[in-house]
Amino acid sequence: MLNRNAEALFWIGRYIERAENHARLIDVHYHIQQEEDFQAEGHKWSRLIDALGVRNEYLQQFDSFAEQDVLSFITLDLGNANSLFSCVHQARNNLRTLRQHLPSELWDIANSFNLWLGEQSVADIISSPHQFYQQIKERAAMFLGAEQSVMLRGNEWHFIESGRFLERAENTTRILQAVTVSCKSKDINSIYTQLQAVLKSVSGYQAFRRYYADDMSPECILEFLIVNQHFPRSIRFSFHKLEEHLAKLELDSSEKGSGHEKVIRQAGKIKAELDYMEKEEMSGDLVEDVLQALMVSCQKLGKTMEGAFFRREGVSV
Repeated sequence: MLNRNAEALFWIGRYIERAENHARLIDVHYHIQQEEDFQAEGHKWSRLIDALGVRNEYLQQFDSFAEQDVLSFITLDLGNANSLFSCVHQARNNLRTLRQHLPSELWDIANSFNLWLGEQSVADIISSPHQFYQQIKERAAMFLGAEQSVMLRGNEWHFIESGRFLERAENTTRILQAVTVSCKSKDINSIYTQLQAVLKSVSGYQAFRRYYADDMSPECILEFLIVNQHFPRSIRFSFHKLEEHLAKLELDSSEKGSGHEKVIRQAGKIKAELDYMEKEEMSGDLVEDVLQALMVSCQKLGKTMEGAFFRREGVSV
């Protein structure tokens, strides 16, 4: 398989995970809207645009931040490369080029997902936002379930999983960044309410209670989502899995050079920093620096992987 196919596989994992995580982030936004936010409509929706990192692209099309415009742009607009529809559409297109290498179930699910989204409208979202984004999460979970159940554990699977876990780490970081910024100047009850909503958005509320019982402090919630080693959506868990999949890639001996080794070292360094992170680092203003450093590390690792695997001629996977 050529390097362009390895890149397509990697991005299939990223795109499906990104669609699910953006659905989660939007759902969080609906859950954590505070009473004062409703008095500033523009601020409420611009905050969501900023959390997804698409302010410049949005302002090229719209002059204000109205609910209908924002939801249309981040969910259904194929012109926005990071909209939910674009992510699913691009994953489906990548799958189409690799149908002979992958189980037919993956194509069927992704194609159906793409067709369903193409039939939706902003009115469908606004009528029941939670139900709409729940369907996004369920369809993404269906794809993941098929991938886990029927794919051979070869390089194709490891590239998809590498993309998925890098994207998951980045998106959990992004959700926490959005909420910590939102919590500034808020009282402890407001902060607790928002972080509790984040736990529920990543389906982690019950798992969190098993570890911390009735201790619902912001520091405990942040610790759980950043460094818990058993929760599948924590940043630490994601990097452990990412390093594992990168190490299991079976490249030809001629291609096992400094690029592959650099990627593994970089992922391992981030994992080690998370393994030894202290709880005190995730309290107060310090957590903002931690999250920003993690975001930079995710983006840097993505570029390193691109150079190591996808931008060289003759890569064998």
